[in-house]
Amino acid sequence: MSFSEWDQRCMTLALEEARRAADRGEVPVGAVLARGEVVLAHGGNAQIELHDATAHAEIRVLREAGVRDSNYRLPGTTLYVTLEPCTMCCGALVHARVERLVFATREPRAGAVLSTGGVLDNPALNHRVEWVEGLYDTESADLLRQFFQQRRGDQEQGS
Repeated sequence: MSFSEWDQRCMTLALEEARRAADRGEVPVGAVLARGEVVLAHGGNAQIELHDATAHAEIRVLREAGVRDSNYRLPGTTLYVTLEPCTMCCGALVHARVERLVFATREPRAGAVLSTGGVLDNPALNHRVEWVEGLYDTESADLLRQFFQQRRGDQEQGS
């Protein structure tokens, strides 16, 4: 799969958002929502900061773009995210009518695009989200690995 220069720019921004999330103590996941070559919203995980289990990076950018567009439906958009979306986020992509998903690396425990289930490929759904994986997968996986290694190290020192 070849990715466009725009895809690369958007995923680079998503990785920057993931790093910012890590700096705040959040799991380093970042997302960018674009329509054409216009970024509508970008952000990172904030479940801890906002005390909100639904404050995944994907949900946050869908909310921001929906407010910006005055519409919860976001046709013609592409979501770039550093980690394979979970079931909740996949459902939100379908309801928002996102056209395309580009994610960096798989999430073997909770990823619902292909790791634990093919939510977006369910023929019963009334909207299909095209998806591709692998753009900056190594960078995203390394960021996550480093975050959790540091977290485990901090917990061991604290005990």
